[in-house]
Amino acid sequence: MPTSFLEIVELPDGRIVLRRAEDEEVLVTLDFADPAKEFLHGQHVEVAKAMFNVGVQMAGRMVEGDYDLYDEDEEQAPRVLH
Repeated sequence: MPTSFLEIVELPDGRIVLRRAEDEEVLVTLDFADPAKEFLHGQHVEVAKAMFNVGVQMAGRMVEGDYDLYDEDEEQAPRVLH
């Protein structure tokens, strides 16, 4: 993927997306449920920024070969991530 500027945008429907600045194709979408927004006292956009930041950093490390999440021996089934 060529290097480009990314932007975080809150859409009119409340979804928060990560996309390339030069087009409107959405790369990642975060959709906080109303109870989560209430719990975060309206700071869900700041949480989304942090989540996107960490995700982009991890993706960069994976591309550079510094981080390997895939284990060929693992069954490809849903996993609980916590």
